[in-house]
Amino acid sequence: MSRRWIVTALAVLGTAALPASAAGTEAEPAFAAIACPASASTQIDCYEARDANGAWMMVAMPRTWNRRLIVHAHGGPRLGAPEAGDSAEDLDRFAVMVRNGYAWIGTTYRRGGYGVRMAAADVDVSRRAFWARWGRPQRTLLHGQSWGGNVAAKAAELYALDIDGRPNYDGVLTTNGLLFGGTQGYGFRADLRTIYQYYCRNHPAANETQYPVWQGMPAGAKMTRDDLRKRVDACTGVDQPASKRTPLQAATLRDILAVTGVAEKQLVAHLAWGTFHFQDVVQKRLGGRNPFDNSKTVYRGSRDDTALNAGVERFSADPAAVAALAYDADLSGLIVLPTVTVHARHDPTVSYEAEAAYKATVEHAGRGHLLLQALTDESDHSRLRDTTYVSALRVLEQWLDTGQRPAPAAFQDTCGHVSRRRDDCRFIAP
Repeated sequence: MSRRWIVTALAVLGTAALPASAAGTEAEPAFAAIACPASASTQIDCYEARDANGAWMMVAMPRTWNRRLIVHAHGGPRLGAPEAGDSAEDLDRFAVMVRNGYAWIGTTYRRGGYGVRMAAADVDVSRRAFWARWGRPQRTLLHGQSWGGNVAAKAAELYALDIDGRPNYDGVLTTNGLLFGGTQGYGFRADLRTIYQYYCRNHPAANETQYPVWQGMPAGAKMTRDDLRKRVDACTGVDQPASKRTPLQAATLRDILAVTGVAEKQLVAHLAWGTFHFQDVVQKRLGGRNPFDNSKTVYRGSRDDTALNAGVERFSADPAAVAALAYDADLSGLIVLPTVTVHARHDPTVSYEAEAAYKATVEHAGRGHLLLQALTDESDHSRLRDTTYVSALRVLEQWLDTGQRPAPAAFQDTCGHVSRRRDDCRFIAP
C-alpha cells in the first residue's frame, strides 16, 4: 500500500480515524439508578450515565458480585442517534452473565453509524468509567457480539495494555463475531445487491434516479425498511407462502439465493444492510468512495450463469476507500490476551468462516497460542444458548486461572457441568 493511499485514506476518514487516548482524561460520569430488564433478576441493580462523548452507558451490578467485570461491545452498527436505555436490549440478551455474578457494562457508542475505531474507543471509555465508579475488579473481560466482535477485537489491539504495559483487560470473548474485518466482511452484500438488481430491476427502479448499487443509496435518498421489503416481495414473493408465488417469483428467488448463498429468511435483512448501512459507510464515512469490487467475480449457481455474468453491474474498488476501511476495521492479529471465540455453525448473518479468517490473521501475527476457538451447531445469530455463554466464560476463566490454554474439548466438557440437559450443550468439533 503506497504512502499516498494511506494519506488519502486518513483524509477520507478524518478525525474519526484517530484512536482516543487509552489513558483518558474525561470527567467521571454520574451514574443514576434505573430499572433493570426483567431477565436480569431482582438481585441486580442497574445504572446509566452519559459519557463526555455522548455515548450512553448501562451497568448491571449483582448484589453478590464475583468481582469480575464484562465490558460489552454491541453489534450492528445501529444507525440512529444513541438514546438512554438503548443498551437494555444488549443486557437482556446477555443477562445470564450477570445472573452468574458478573458485573456488566455496555455502551451505545457516541453516534450511530459505522466506525470500528470510534466504537472501540467508546468501549474502553466505558471500562474506565466503571473502574472510576466501582473500583478495579479482580478481573476484566472484554466481550463482543456480531459487529461488536470486530469492535472488541480492535479494542483488544488498541487498549489491551495501558501506557506502561499493564493489562487493562484480562481476556477477550467474542460470540458470532464479524472477525473478517471491514474489507472482507461485506463484499457478499455488494454481490447480493448487484445480483438482486440484475433479476429484479427495482432497487433502484427504472423511474428512479440511477446509482451504482455499491453506494447503498444516494446520500439524500429516503427509503424505509418496509419500503425495501415491499420491493423484494414484489419481485421474489419472499413474504408469501411458496404456493402463492408466481413461477417467475419462485425462479427469481431460487436464483438469487443459489448464487449468493443467503438464506431465504435473511434475504431482506442482508439487502437492508447492503442498502442503509452501505449508504452510511460509503456516503458518510468514505466520502462517497467505493470499497467494493466485483470486477473479476464469476457468479455461479443460476439457471444461466453466462447471462448473469454478462449482465450484472460491475464495479472496481477505490484504493483510498479500501485503505480507509482497512485502517478503521481490519485486524492485525497482534493480540496480547487470551482470546476465546465462539460461533454458531449455522449463523445466518455472519458466516462461521469468519473464525478461520481470524485464525489465519492471528497465526500470521505469531499469536496463535493466545487464540482458542469453539463452534456450536446452533442456528441463531443474535442470541446463543445461555449454556453456551456460561461455558465459554468458564473456559476462559480456567485459562486465566491456570495459565494453560484449554483443549478444544473443554467447551463441551464444561457445558456438561453447567447443565445436566444434554441438548443444552451444542459444542461441536471445528
